[in-house]
Amino acid sequence: MGRRGWRGAPPADDAEARKRIVDAALASIERRGPRLTTLSEVAADLGIARPTVYRHFGSTEELLAAAAQIALDHWTARIGQLTRNLHDATDLLVEAVAYLIEKLPDEPLLALLLETDRTRLVSRQMVMPAAVARSRTMLEHTHIDWAAISFTGKRMDDLVEYLLRMIQSMVIAPSDPPRSPAALRHYLRQWIGPVTAGAVS
Repeated sequence: MGRRGWRGAPPADDAEARKRIVDAALASIERRGPRLTTLSEVAADLGIARPTVYRHFGSTEELLAAAAQIALDHWTARIGQLTRNLHDATDLLVEAVAYLIEKLPDEPLLALLLETDRTRLVSRQMVMPAAVARSRTMLEHTHIDWAAISFTGKRMDDLVEYLLRMIQSMVIAPSDPPRSPAALRHYLRQWIGPVTAGAVS
């Protein structure tokens, strides 16, 4: 299982080894960013040989995908806290979108969540099916009954894609001068509100 190394404290089993590798990847992402996080860097951080990491993850992309899942859990928890008292779909989406626009540029874990091409921080991959599926999962963990306002199946995916494209454009080309938090939310409400208000037909 590759017990040699590990800076003198080998894992008890494969599950612990995988967890420690993912934790090291997350720490590397925080320090170096997704683009500079590789199997070699993670192995060096753990004090193990690269083949030991390969026993658990076949490529850097596979390791980053596992790290992205952890990031998804963290993001879901944050959004849950942020929106715990919100029961209106528009209010929730405005807060969630504003949060991402404000935090994405400075949080590599969130950037990793919304991209599948690690060579670019914010790319067209942000609106590809994998990113839509991840983001849909985030929203489905909130208190909103999306089906009750006619957002199910492809319609829900279309809503998520619309929101991701909005986030993408505002992160790539931020407002000049920057909007204040209040102004950003007012701006978003003008465009998100009509979408959710007109959902039930």
